[in-house]
Amino acid sequence: MKDNKDKIEVVQTLLEALPYIKRFANEKIVIKYGGSAQTSDVLKEQFAQDIVLLHLVGMKPIIVHGGGKSITDMLTRLGVETTFVEGQRVTTREVMRIAEMVLSGAINKEIVSLLDNHGSKAIGISGKDGGFLKGMPKDFANFGYTGRIEHINPEIVNNIIEDGAIPVIAPIAGSSTMGHPGFNINADLAASKIAVAMNARKVLFLTDTAGVLDKDMNLLTNLSIEKTEALKVDGTIQGGMVPKVDACIEALRGGVKKAHIIDGRVEHSLLLEILTSSGVGTCIEL
Repeated sequence: MKDNKDKIEVVQTLLEALPYIKRFANEKIVIKYGGSAQTSDVLKEQFAQDIVLLHLVGMKPIIVHGGGKSITDMLTRLGVETTFVEGQRVTTREVMRIAEMVLSGAINKEIVSLLDNHGSKAIGISGKDGGFLKGMPKDFANFGYTGRIEHINPEIVNNIIEDGAIPVIAPIAGSSTMGHPGFNINADLAASKIAVAMNARKVLFLTDTAGVLDKDMNLLTNLSIEKTEALKVDGTIQGGMVPKVDACIEALRGGVKKAHIIDGRVEHSLLLEILTSSGVGTCIEL
């Protein structure tokens, strides 16, 4: 009897997912991949499984990854000084060279290999490829080659999707100036801008927190833009969560239907958030 009960629970789980599979079939979903989910071997495998499943049931995942910790570790090993202002890295020409090496050369290809090993074709690019991302300085005097996105050409990523592959994007932007090393772009902001440019249905940010928390550290599962702005003003949302909710709001104002901040440390958090009624994080919508 127990075996049958377990089987029925599996079927019920699949049936609960069915309406969401139907709703999001053929929809683009941008996923910002970072934090512990990107550094734990177990969570890496589960992330790949989640992405492959979403792809197989007809969704069109687009991965934008960070890699701040790996960049810092490499800079330390090479003896290159790195500094932060207001939580953002100051990117000198030397730091830019190493950041691009880590993001485009190491992390991007590792994600591509993981997805390939789990049965989905993936193609890794940086924003420089095919002129996908063009950047400009955020504030060159203070931040150097840390940039913001000036222009997005969605053609190259649309071609990857139409070819049945999963795009994996390193947040490095090119420049219209000849010989320029390019720009290091905050991955949260890149994901937001890319979600708008690609007409994505959703954007999800994997973090190392449960989501947006109230002053008593309880998870806020549903928020509007207005409520989110009010929580910033009264100090409930502060620190590293501010740029994440700002990225959510920018995406929503650009036409994305829903933005999610979820705990990447939870096993299969992507599937739980997208394919269940309760979800596991914070959903922000208009």
